[in-house]
Amino acid sequence: MISFITKKAKYLFPGYFALVMATGALSIGSYMLGYSLFSTILLVINTVAYCVLWVLTIIRILFYFQNIIHDVTHHMKGPGFFTLVAGTSVYGSQLIIVGHSHLMSQALWVFAIILWVIIMYTFFTAVTIRKEKPTIEEGINGAWLIASVATQSVSILGTLLSPYMNGQAREAVLFFTLAMYFLGCMLYLNIITLIFYRFTFVKFKFEALTPPYWINMGAVAITTLAGSTLILHAELWQLLNQITPFLKGFTLFFWITGTWWIPLLFILMIWRHVINQHPISYEPQYWGMAFPLAMYMTSTYQFSKAVEVEFLMFVPHVMFYIAIAAWLFGFIGLFRRLWMEWKEKIYL
Repeated sequence: MISFITKKAKYLFPGYFALVMATGALSIGSYMLGYSLFSTILLVINTVAYCVLWVLTIIRILFYFQNIIHDVTHHMKGPGFFTLVAGTSVYGSQLIIVGHSHLMSQALWVFAIILWVIIMYTFFTAVTIRKEKPTIEEGINGAWLIASVATQSVSILGTLLSPYMNGQAREAVLFFTLAMYFLGCMLYLNIITLIFYRFTFVKFKFEALTPPYWINMGAVAITTLAGSTLILHAELWQLLNQITPFLKGFTLFFWITGTWWIPLLFILMIWRHVINQHPISYEPQYWGMAFPLAMYMTSTYQFSKAVEVEFLMFVPHVMFYIAIAAWLFGFIGLFRRLWMEWKEKIYL
């Protein structure tokens, strides 16, 4: 058993905290739509998942630190570490909204900020000063956008915590979350330009269309949620209240962008799995697809409330079933893979 856990820790996929992100986003969206029992069950599952993943990560840091350094400074693997930030923040938001507990969320928010600083500047410094760099075809994919997702997740959790603060502390927190929101927007616009260039002007094989490309949509979905959350808390700070019209327009821009991505990504999935007959199977990267679907549902719900557009409410109800199907496929696939690996170890 110990050797099995150690092996899983040694080769842990850097982006596995996307499991926590997907489960948290689905739980929050389910709660908003009135499915309280289901959202609570997902909170329990996510608590277990978050703790297990951190146990494996700590083991990896203590005993396989060189593997950590190699991965976090790698063009393809490094962006996965941003899921530690986003997973922590999404789980903290889930505790507030579904669990109605903000004390633990405050600690998680501080922890997420520390992780954000370490991972953000380690990764971008490493890929900048690296002597031998890959081509854009080999070096960039949708996972790079998790840098934007992580930034927006910190903004959302901080905004959700602001009502529990008073005076200048609240204003300071809201200023910070507003700054993180705009920083996340900047990261998305910079990175998506490179990804769009790769899509349209660089040879693109169907094998390369991995699930993290759904973060093209997921990153703007969480940006929409961050903007909507700020708008819904605008009465807590005068500056937020003054720039609300601008925030509404900017948030609308990102919601429309995310909506535009969905049909294109489904078409590309048909191209990959139907036309080119690439098998559909579970892999750790799969959560990079489950998260955006759940986040789009949640963000659209909050966006419709923030800009008072009630006719959009049908979208979260439709996306709810799509997000559940995607999450169940991943959850069953995860347990099936773990069971197969465990059986193989016993027989050996």
